[in-house]
Amino acid sequence: MSHTSHSDGKLQLEKAVFEHEAAAMAEEQAVAQAHPVKENSDSWWSYPATYGLVLVNVLVFAVMFRFGPMADALRQHAWGEVLTAQFDGDTLVRFGGCDSIRVLQGEWWRLLTACFVHGTVLHVVLNMWCLWNLGLFGERLLGRYGLVAVYMLTGVAGNLLSLACSLFIRTNLLVVGASGAIFGITGVLIVLLSNRGLVRNGLQWKDIRGLRSQVVLFAVANLVLGAAPNMIPMFSDSTLRVLHVNPAVVPHIDNTAHLGGFFSGLLLAWPLFSRMTVGKAQYRTRQRVVFTCAALLLAMVSYAVARFA
Repeated sequence: MSHTSHSDGKLQLEKAVFEHEAAAMAEEQAVAQAHPVKENSDSWWSYPATYGLVLVNVLVFAVMFRFGPMADALRQHAWGEVLTAQFDGDTLVRFGGCDSIRVLQGEWWRLLTACFVHGTVLHVVLNMWCLWNLGLFGERLLGRYGLVAVYMLTGVAGNLLSLACSLFIRTNLLVVGASGAIFGITGVLIVLLSNRGLVRNGLQWKDIRGLRSQVVLFAVANLVLGAAPNMIPMFSDSTLRVLHVNPAVVPHIDNTAHLGGFFSGLLLAWPLFSRMTVGKAQYRTRQRVVFTCAALLLAMVSYAVARFA
């Protein structure tokens, strides 16, 4: 009799434990369905906008390659020249470079196409490395369409500021490169990575701050590097010979376009900041409104520049 009672009690206990575990599993499944967690995947398909932008830039350069001096340097195994040999101005203009005079004559599309044109192998390699690193973070915070929009809007803003400055100093400039757009992504990241609400998504605040510090360091370092070639005239010929620097082959870096892209990125991110953690739908709606208004504003500024010219 005691054996039977003990067995019944054990069965009841096991049944209660089983029911409790089943209820807990059901609750976990319900929570998972209500709040799905995205897997952190670093596959190519996880960042289509980043890799797409890199691919377009590389393809444009590949088409341009045979029109430049790089092919001859490659056949002669002059590896240093392969990296630094530059396309001539006519080739850059033919493929969409932002030439001030041509833009003011009505070819405003060059403000955008110039963001996909590069002058040297080293130029495109460095820019694509930066775009790849920053794009992976930017696409997580902006989405694929948001990242492409930021790239185009800030790239155009940087080239537009460069155009305005060329008018002010009465000099024709030819601007190419993705640098302005890359600085635009940098500006957006600095603002968005200041949102403590990101901690709710499973991120650690110290990691977010560390990432933001890296982005700030990137911006400062590249602005300094951009200003370095403009300081060459300050050195004497003897000093340049000691440093093995040939001013004739040092490219001009347009920090104006960098600054235009950077500050436009800061401005684009500011209205998005408060909507980052209130829900995906509201955040995407705010993005569409902000990017549309930014495009209209750029069109108005372009019209004003044309009238001034």
